[in-house]
Amino acid sequence: MNAPRPGWPFAPVAAIIAAAWAAFVWPWLSGRVTVPGDAKAHFYPQLVHLANALHAGTGFAWTPFVFSGSPQIADPQSLIFSPPHHLLARFVAAPGFAAFDAIPFVMLLIGALAVALYFRDRGWRPEGAVVAALAFALGGSAAWRIQHVGQIMSLAYFPIALLLLHRALARPSKLYGLALGLVGGALLLGRDQVAGLCALTLIAYGLTMLAQRRQAGGALGPALAPLIIAALVALAVIAIPVAMTAVMAQGSNRSFIDYDGAGRGSLHPAALLTAFLANVYGADGDFPQYWGPPSPLWGHLDLYIARNMSVVYSGALVALAVVFGAAGGGLWKAGARFFGVALLVAVLYTLGRYTPFFKAIYTTIPGIDFFRRPADGTFLIGALAAYAAGHVVHVLASGETGLVSRAGRIALSVSLAMVLSALALALAKGRLGYAWPMIAEGAAWLAVTAAAVPLILRRAGGRPMLAAGLFAALLGADLIRNNGPNDSTALPPAMYEALKPKTADATILNLQRLLAQNAAPGRLDRVELAAIDFHMPNASLVHGLHNVLGYNPLRSRAYSDAVGAGDHIALPDQRKFPPLFPGYDSPLANLLGLRYIATNLPGELDRALGSPRLPEVASNGDTRIFENPRALPRVMVVPRAETANFSEIIRTGRWPTTDFENVALFETLPPGGVQGARRGTARIVSYKNTEIVIEAEAPDGGYLVLNDPLAPWWWAYVDGYVAEMSRVNVLFRAVALPPGRFTVTFAYKPMRGLAVSATDWLSGRPAQP
Repeated sequence: MNAPRPGWPFAPVAAIIAAAWAAFVWPWLSGRVTVPGDAKAHFYPQLVHLANALHAGTGFAWTPFVFSGSPQIADPQSLIFSPPHHLLARFVAAPGFAAFDAIPFVMLLIGALAVALYFRDRGWRPEGAVVAALAFALGGSAAWRIQHVGQIMSLAYFPIALLLLHRALARPSKLYGLALGLVGGALLLGRDQVAGLCALTLIAYGLTMLAQRRQAGGALGPALAPLIIAALVALAVIAIPVAMTAVMAQGSNRSFIDYDGAGRGSLHPAALLTAFLANVYGADGDFPQYWGPPSPLWGHLDLYIARNMSVVYSGALVALAVVFGAAGGGLWKAGARFFGVALLVAVLYTLGRYTPFFKAIYTTIPGIDFFRRPADGTFLIGALAAYAAGHVVHVLASGETGLVSRAGRIALSVSLAMVLSALALALAKGRLGYAWPMIAEGAAWLAVTAAAVPLILRRAGGRPMLAAGLFAALLGADLIRNNGPNDSTALPPAMYEALKPKTADATILNLQRLLAQNAAPGRLDRVELAAIDFHMPNASLVHGLHNVLGYNPLRSRAYSDAVGAGDHIALPDQRKFPPLFPGYDSPLANLLGLRYIATNLPGELDRALGSPRLPEVASNGDTRIFENPRALPRVMVVPRAETANFSEIIRTGRWPTTDFENVALFETLPPGGVQGARRGTARIVSYKNTEIVIEAEAPDGGYLVLNDPLAPWWWAYVDGYVAEMSRVNVLFRAVALPPGRFTVTFAYKPMRGLAVSATDWLSGRPAQP
């Protein structure tokens, strides 16, 4: 076969990749379907909150709309530091579903084009470039886990960073080192496990290139300069966001994940069947029919991963090429050996507790214990398999090896073994009647691909762009069919009406109406959206509802323990009631100002609702709204103070007094406090995300109590002067006032707070509470 000219034209290859990508993603970009799961339940509300804050000028570093207050600027999933999302929020006041869904898809396309450029730089053929690019963007977790927006963004930066790293070292070039630092910094801003794994892979790749340079007798000095520049630039990009997240993590519910907890996020070895047979377990259909690990039909495994996390299918062509290459068909050639080795390591890591490799990594590499799922390594498996398969296609198209060989026979034998294993497993699990059509279709794709590859190489081998187009058509059709829209990745937008900024959802409208009716100068009532649907808790971020709960795997440990706030509350049994918060008619609920509880299943929450003390005030269909008329105002001027043992109150749930409008409870009485006789008054002048202004009158002096949880990096000012802020009533904020009228301001200043935290850490002092 004739090799293409060195430096083949990139434009036609880019056009082929873009055309296949467009055909795949059109159902989402057209608005016919939308990405479900975490994309809507968690990430989309974060984007809308950011857009609202930017356009209203209320500050985006903090939000009062979930968990009674949360530090957005320290949360790695808030999208504040995701450049594409931040730009969209800055220019579009109310981003829609389609625009939000487009960002990760477009980023994957950019990553795919970077894959193709890498192949061009290496002198590898365009046929392989197209296969690798499409497998990267549309295969494995890039397709099946598109709802995990933050991790998808981290993955999308990986091939761009790899391309820049290769150029920075191969040329060598300080300019490419600078670009690498910027892109590498953007990757690390994801602050998730995929970003960490990609960074480790890039480091390994760089070390490999340096070792090869030294073996070839080249000087390391010129190559080290761009790496030093890249490291310094990346550090400058990530230093503040990572430091903020590190400080937040110390007081969070996830300061670390123990080995057993991480092991429950392992990929089951049986999931590797999906590399050859995409839908062997029925992952794209109704959940009750899914029988893969873990699922009720499989049997108990003590694994904590969703069904879409267990699919690693990147196309029959990729599966066949990787096995063919590993069996001697080109994967271990000098140019691609890194990807073969890295792919093997990624698989061993992702299998978690099912191999001893993960425990060794967990105990030796810092930062691994921050993450709860080794199964997130599937993102890296998809990326590395794409590069590996693309290189094997390059080898075949170059005529360096033939399909009819020992490697070819092994690839066909392994594929047949996978099909037979799937049939035997389905029979053993009693699911053969359900699974055999999916297994048969997967086997057909393997057979068609095995027949089509030699035909393409034989008929179009001398015309590389034609061959690239045919490979794109073959792989694209496979991925559209097997990785395209399904119940795990695409649902009707109407299902998420409650998340639309201009919503017609009756529950949201009823809550807004009730809150407006009961507004008062000192009041700012909170709500709870309990057991309605998976996407409902963070609807409060979209509509500015002050929510006691929310959906976020990362949140304040003290608040979570006190209130019973879990990751999410889609089902009644996910609402936990600790001693301090035994129900909605309780002292802590009153202090939080929890006025309205919206739920679909009040029958299962009757004890917590304290029925009949909490009357039903609105309903629509299955959702009913209950009112807690004893909810306290957000701000109060309390005349007297007493001491109490907060640890004992948290442990037992017993308060020494519940007369919170007359008595404020402190562990230690704040300096300058007084014991007055008369209550004062407080009025909220302005309540923004990051600044709260209150007018207070204390005729005998006392304490201004703000029923927002005490949190790091908030400062209090009385008439413009810094005032000491104390913890009151276990969770909340208070400022001592002498007799008189005052303007009290609470301001969230994370940069100042970070500086103080750094100073405290360097001096060994306890961090700010």
